[in-house]
Amino acid sequence: MTELNWDGKYDKDGRKIAPVRISLPFQTIETVNESAQDRELTLELFSQGKATDWRNRLIWGDKKYVLPSLLPEFAGKVNLIYIDPPFFTGTDQLLTVKVPDSEQAVMKAPSIMEEAAYRNVWRQGSSSFCAWMYETLCYLHELLADDGAIFIRFDQYWSHYVKVIADEVFAKENFQNDIAVKRIYKNFTNQGRRSIQIATDSLLLYFKSDTTHFCDISQKLKEQRPGYWRRIDDSSGVRNPPERVIFGETYHPPAGKHFKFGQEKINHMLKEGKIRINDKGRPEYWVEATDTKPLTSNWTDISGYSFTTGYPTENSEKLLERSIRACSNVGDLVLDCFVGSGTTAAVAEKLNRRWIGCDLGRYAIHTTRKRLLSIEGFKPFVVQNLGKYERQAWMSAEFHGEARAVRQRAYRNFILNLYRATPINGYVWLHGVLAGRMVHVGPVDAPITLGDVKAVVTEFWKFAGKGTEVTTNGVDILGWEFAFELNEVAVQIAAEANVNLSFKKIPREVLEKRAVDQGDIRFFELAALSVDLAVNQQDARSMRKTKVCLKLTDFVIPPDDVPTDIQQAITHWSQWIDYWAVDWDFRNDTFHNQWQSYRTKEEPDLQKEVTHTYVNPGGYTVMVKVIDILGNDTTKAIEVNIK
Repeated sequence: MTELNWDGKYDKDGRKIAPVRISLPFQTIETVNESAQDRELTLELFSQGKATDWRNRLIWGDKKYVLPSLLPEFAGKVNLIYIDPPFFTGTDQLLTVKVPDSEQAVMKAPSIMEEAAYRNVWRQGSSSFCAWMYETLCYLHELLADDGAIFIRFDQYWSHYVKVIADEVFAKENFQNDIAVKRIYKNFTNQGRRSIQIATDSLLLYFKSDTTHFCDISQKLKEQRPGYWRRIDDSSGVRNPPERVIFGETYHPPAGKHFKFGQEKINHMLKEGKIRINDKGRPEYWVEATDTKPLTSNWTDISGYSFTTGYPTENSEKLLERSIRACSNVGDLVLDCFVGSGTTAAVAEKLNRRWIGCDLGRYAIHTTRKRLLSIEGFKPFVVQNLGKYERQAWMSAEFHGEARAVRQRAYRNFILNLYRATPINGYVWLHGVLAGRMVHVGPVDAPITLGDVKAVVTEFWKFAGKGTEVTTNGVDILGWEFAFELNEVAVQIAAEANVNLSFKKIPREVLEKRAVDQGDIRFFELAALSVDLAVNQQDARSMRKTKVCLKLTDFVIPPDDVPTDIQQAITHWSQWIDYWAVDWDFRNDTFHNQWQSYRTKEEPDLQKEVTHTYVNPGGYTVMVKVIDILGNDTTKAIEVNIK
């Protein structure tokens, strides 16, 4: 068999190398639009070990981890897959970020993580691209149901290579069509100008098997076509038996032709008066007047891209609607592992399909979340990642040592090296020094807590000024995650102890070898959110109720985390905020979005104040989540006592 080969496809013994399958558990970090009653029911079912109701899933993570982690639950259960992977162009796909209340629009480059996972793969050449695509399609083939289908969108430069790889994974006989999709969009109108303007992309359609579901859908005609009579015995090919009985007479088709319908269908049409014998003695059937025509592989009658979210390659909703209607039914499960601006998830939601959307980019997850919130009557969904489990798998693979202490030391030294700090020994909580400041490195599988901060401060003063490396009153605390509201509370405690603390997030890019090798790792300080909460006790018809008012009062982003052009466009702190949400009864399980306000093109203003009424007395934790215009999130917890 002829096949496409690339470096690394086979091992030294000539055996095909299968994609690595590491299945990790998902962590739910946010639940959106779940009622208080459903929340209680979900918690009760979960505590009893029973299955909970389906929730659509928006997953932040690299598909190389996400897809194999979906396999235990969804292998053979996904009805339709639609993907529009990054094209093998080696060019940046810039996002347009609008600064609120400003004429400034900033082009946002992909994050270091996206750069490492995509563009740097392209730099390794065609072999790495083919291996990357092959691995992706292998996972998707396993996830696809036996009666499922997959659409793969790609450009004219590499779609033929993608097709050969897909032929190998899905079987060449399951290839259905190469659909022409209108390509021209804002940032790429000059491509091909030296010869012929590029007008279309390829949308490759594969069925999983000959049982795949497909609906006959039609294209809209510009004007209605009148009804007409058409020969019934002139279809191409040979079908036995060829004869049909019409009006009691037996008719045979011309040589090499066959009747369009079987005898049962013809009998039914005879009763309806839709068959006649023409003046040449041949049978004809009546074709009704219509304003549609059968769908062909030319889909350039609809837009291929849209321009609503700032994504330069945002697939249009018309394109996704046609694809989803063609190859799925209501209630079916749709998957997109390059969800981008969220078109697939949004259209699946509107068409009453279940959906799973995944993406490597944090900004893509935020954009998709906002898009889903704008759909009237949208069903609850969860936002998930692989969190500490992904980091644990990385640590196990990256650091080998017989003792846990050896692995921990190797991990800390690795992080310190990326932070450009020098490791130190002889301490429990202080691990390095940089420019006169001490450095603490948090664990891979737990957040930095207030107890950790107190221990760091205590050890700092225990050794300060005693001839050790502890020579300043500053400590940088590096962590993957931080306990809610730690920034403000810990800084207050540290100030009382006369220690200057700085909290910096260890970026997920640390897990990407290419980003590490290129030195593309940056540690950013945590943003600070200020919120006022006022309590107003009321009596209403003998039922005691308490109304609280929540108001955003300030939001500060450390300047080293922000491009200069964006900094210059900001004149008020609220311009940093693109979205904020509130969980009025946070219970340390997951953030439940019970209210939100966010900016859209139609409604660019942000509501900065919200009220909520508590009926039952008791202590509550109010959790506020803010997402800035770059897609980063900040949380703050407030305790309130309802009497």
